[in-house]
Amino acid sequence: MPGHDARRGTRRVVVPVLVALLALAGCQAGLPDMEPGRAPTATTTEPASADASPTSTEAPAPEPSTTAPTEEPSEEPSDEPSEEPAEDLTDTATETPTEEPEPEPEATETPAEKPAEPEKPAALVRGASGERVTALQARLHELGYFIGSPDGSFGPGTQQAVWALQKAAGISRDGVVGPATQAALDDGVRPGAQSSSGKVIEIDLGRQLLLAVEDGKVVTVINASGGSGEAFEAKGRQYHANTPRGTFQVGRQVDADYESSLELGSMWRPKFFTGGIAVHGSPSIPPWGASHGCVRVANGAMNWIWDSWGAPPGTTVLVY
Repeated sequence: MPGHDARRGTRRVVVPVLVALLALAGCQAGLPDMEPGRAPTATTTEPASADASPTSTEAPAPEPSTTAPTEEPSEEPSDEPSEEPAEDLTDTATETPTEEPEPEPEATETPAEKPAEPEKPAALVRGASGERVTALQARLHELGYFIGSPDGSFGPGTQQAVWALQKAAGISRDGVVGPATQAALDDGVRPGAQSSSGKVIEIDLGRQLLLAVEDGKVVTVINASGGSGEAFEAKGRQYHANTPRGTFQVGRQVDADYESSLELGSMWRPKFFTGGIAVHGSPSIPPWGASHGCVRVANGAMNWIWDSWGAPPGTTVLVY
């Protein structure tokens, strides 16, 4: 029958649809086990509706990233690890103090921190003694200044020689061996002669020195004191204490302590070279002109002229 066939056809259509829906629902329920790479959607737990389509219910979930974010540093290492490794930066930072230490701040020098400068030797004065005095005496003797044998004692004879050196050097005549006098010693200062031949007593009034000269060579330098240039009175007459300049000869001589005829004091072993003017010994020979016109030298120096050097009568005396 036609109506019966139509209902049968309808059943034939409905049954396959229901079967298909049920099968679809069963497939969705088993998707996680069958396709581990696909995640079930939120609609798989709800009853399927007649209007649902396989496309809407089977929409694939977004595939998870194959690279875990936390593994990126190890999966994608730097292509140039040796150029800028983190370890190098750390090593450099820690090794800098050892390889290039920062300079320590310079300490401010204070007088206490400065190395002590060597103390300058004290000046030698009359009354000093010791090795330095012995060395001084030896050097004066070496340079030709009249002085006795070195004995390490700075007495009057050493002072006379120091004065003679200071006069020759043109420095202060204080008799003290300070820097200037020591420099004169070191430089070997000694006066030169004006005569050129024979044995001559040269008297340098400008420097108040007596030079024993042989053939133009100074043998010995003696401290001397000539006329002061001042006026004085003797036996009621006025005189000027001048030592005449010129060329003379030793004349009369007295090998004893001689008393001045003008009552001006005694003269030790005088050698007269003009009138009453003589070279003689005296206990007082300051470093300047102080006599009445004669030329004073120390008694020891006068003994050397008599006994060692000679200067007999006829010896030339050159006064300038």
